Amino acid sequence: MIQLQGIIKKYRTDRIETLALEDIDLHVKRGEFLSVMGPSGCGKSTLLNILGLLDIPDGGTMTINEKEVLAQTANQHARFRNQHIGFIFQSFHLVPDLTVVDNVEIPLLYRKVANKERRQRALHALEQVGLTPRTNHYPTQLSGGQQQRVAIARAIVGEPDIILADEPTGNLDSQMGDEIMDILTTLNKQKATSIVMVTHDQLKADQTNRIVRMFDGRVVD
Repeated sequence: MIQLQGIIKKYRTDRIETLALEDIDLHVKRGEFLSVMGPSGCGKSTLLNILGLLDIPDGGTMTINEKEVLAQTANQHARFRNQHIGFIFQSFHLVPDLTVVDNVEIPLLYRKVANKERRQRALHALEQVGLTPRTNHYPTQLSGGQQQRVAIARAIVGEPDIILADEPTGNLDSQMGDEIMDILTTLNKQKATSIVMVTHDQLKADQTNRIVRMFDGRVVD
């Protein structure tokens, strides 16, 4: 489904150039749950940003569904993200002034989905993550685990082919982390959603189909 070949990413300042990713080859199969592990600063989040077309590499190719995507315009990338990719972040990134259901609706606003359908789909996504009773609450009224569930509902409301999760359990206790993993595993098995998850937690990684290990900007295992 996703094929990276020879991906290189450099970050430059006036005085220094840092090689963040070096000659990355990676294949993510349709319906695969893949975890990416490695020490801090090894390039995991940079890789996830490139997979999500939030950042563009300095070299290499990336195909999704056998279509080269890096040469597309920024507007095409934004449209592709909205239609095919769901993002889950460690720090949730919820809008504090919006209710739970309004937060979940955000991706559908960019698709110009009609109000009634948008609300129905958001409520269904919240039901999937067990948050129906919290529909009209605000993020500050929720626990960390509940906020992450809202973030997952927002990621899946558009029924994406791909979910990219950056340390989705990193700010949670072990019980809440296990509940989030259960939700992701269910999505992967029931919806055949491809998931790429960055994690430092070996126990969480062991629950996925495959582990890719990185070190100093390279895939080493």
